[in-house]
Amino acid sequence: MGEVMALCISEKRGTQKINIEEGNFIEDFGIEKDAHAGKWHRQVSLISHEQIEAFKERGAKVGPGAFGENLIVKGFDFKHLPVGTRFQCNDVILEMTQIGKQCHHHCQIYYQVGDCIMPREGVFARVIHGGTIKVGDEMRMIEND
Repeated sequence: MGEVMALCISEKRGTQKINIEEGNFIEDFGIEKDAHAGKWHRQVSLISHEQIEAFKERGAKVGPGAFGENLIVKGFDFKHLPVGTRFQCNDVILEMTQIGKQCHHHCQIYYQVGDCIMPREGVFARVIHGGTIKVGDEMRMIEND
């Protein structure tokens, strides 16, 4: 079981996301009003709360959304789960489609600490079933139908 610690969006690509506390997830699209939503395989990005905390212990001063992530979830080490893993939070069902990403140019965090965890710790998912998620909600892994 996991717990949603933050839910973040940005209206423009290339900008830091902000924690909105609650979001509407649209089937096969992503989070309403998020710049990365669309008909593709990276509709929602997730990162482990524990990995962010470990990174902060190395001197990084980062808040929710700093890595461009949509969901910060406590209780899962996402990068060790296989692509295709499904998660349910309320009515929302997410299916993991990609682990990590290539970093084409270094972000502000990289220049601050010499590293960024999103390329290796972040994962991406598509929205299989829509609904609402808010900070504090429980997330669990589910079997594929």
